[in-house]
Amino acid sequence: MASVRHLCSVFLAVFLLGLHQSSGFWIINVVFPPKARTKPPASNHTPPLIIVPGNLGNQLEAKIDKPTVVNWLCFRKTESWFPLWIDLNMLLPLGVDCWIDNIRLVYNRTTRRSSNSPGVQVRAPGFGQTHSVEFLDPNKLAGYFHTMVQHLVNMGYTRNETVRGAPYDWRLAPNENAEYLTKLQDLVEETYEKEQEPVYLVGHSMGCHYVLYFLNHQPQDWKDKYIKGFISLGAPWGGAVKPLKVLVSGNNDGIPMISNIKIREEQRMAMTNPWMLPFDKHWPKDHVFISTPTYNYTNQDYERLFRDINYEDGWYMWEDTKNLTGDLDPPGVEVWCMYGVGLPTPVTHIYNEEFPNVDPIDYVYADGDDTVSSFSMGLCKRWIGQQEKPVHVTEFRGLTHLDIVFHENVLSIIQDILEGHSETPTEVDVRKRDIPN
Repeated sequence: MASVRHLCSVFLAVFLLGLHQSSGFWIINVVFPPKARTKPPASNHTPPLIIVPGNLGNQLEAKIDKPTVVNWLCFRKTESWFPLWIDLNMLLPLGVDCWIDNIRLVYNRTTRRSSNSPGVQVRAPGFGQTHSVEFLDPNKLAGYFHTMVQHLVNMGYTRNETVRGAPYDWRLAPNENAEYLTKLQDLVEETYEKEQEPVYLVGHSMGCHYVLYFLNHQPQDWKDKYIKGFISLGAPWGGAVKPLKVLVSGNNDGIPMISNIKIREEQRMAMTNPWMLPFDKHWPKDHVFISTPTYNYTNQDYERLFRDINYEDGWYMWEDTKNLTGDLDPPGVEVWCMYGVGLPTPVTHIYNEEFPNVDPIDYVYADGDDTVSSFSMGLCKRWIGQQEKPVHVTEFRGLTHLDIVFHENVLSIIQDILEGHSETPTEVDVRKRDIPN
């Protein structure tokens, strides 16, 4: 078995290396993350920090004892936990069916709840530790927060003590993840008690919505005691247009072995994709997100859209999740809101008459970070004046959605924040090599 695992690791490494130039597959963008280039620390003070990753942003493991399997290649039962994300099987033509059946959720319209595929248990390993948010696979081939964590270690932080990770089952929206939110509260309090000072929360992308939901459900006196601040990176505060394409026609993120339509099966089963659709409370009601020869869909047409693409569960999922963070109530802690701008970002997907079972034939673009529009990310500005605690906004011109977690300019500013310099620049041009002081 060891030799098989080694062969699989080698295959995955070669596959990732071969795809390194494919900008579409977001994991490939972090196979070679830059090394941490930490400025000399201004002091030995290391206020504790907890990282909440984005969608797909931490490892998942599974254990199975299934009544049936989808094809003869699939395991029916395992004695121990095995990697589910990232899992080599998702890259194999037949293995992808096994992977989809293991990772999918089953939605019940009557209970308005989702559950794992029959006979499957899923967990996020390493809660409180950093390894499962630093790398998305146990073999450390696909990095995510590794550069940031190493930057902090170079500053004097200690993994799993002063810098900690809060991985979660990112298939689930917060309304179905109460156990995680309790564990996150316990982790904050435990870290506070050990370090005897309040904690910074760092979120990326959808993880920022998890942090916002968490903070919105804490009393102000708890936040005043335990939370030093919230550093938000690339948050789609008004939702994102990309999940619409994911749910309509699928998105294989550039993995050539998986068709968009095949991966769409799994993507339609995650609660978080409907949750992250453009919020109807913030986007213009007449903005067309999906354009077809027969109909233009706005955020007022979600019910019809889900019906037309034969995905009516999506309508119920969206109704279950749309108000979780849709009001964008201020978090009640000091906020540093950072995001990329200056890059063309799709805000309308245009389909031909074969909609919805084909890729879009064209796009309408607006400003953003190549994944989320700056309009959505910039909605954090509305908190200025809505809460007593300061809100700082920094726009990074030319910075992509994923690069924000390891770009040296961003890490330099985070270091300044942690060293007590709360004021941050309003704009940084990452196309210039100089790092802000």
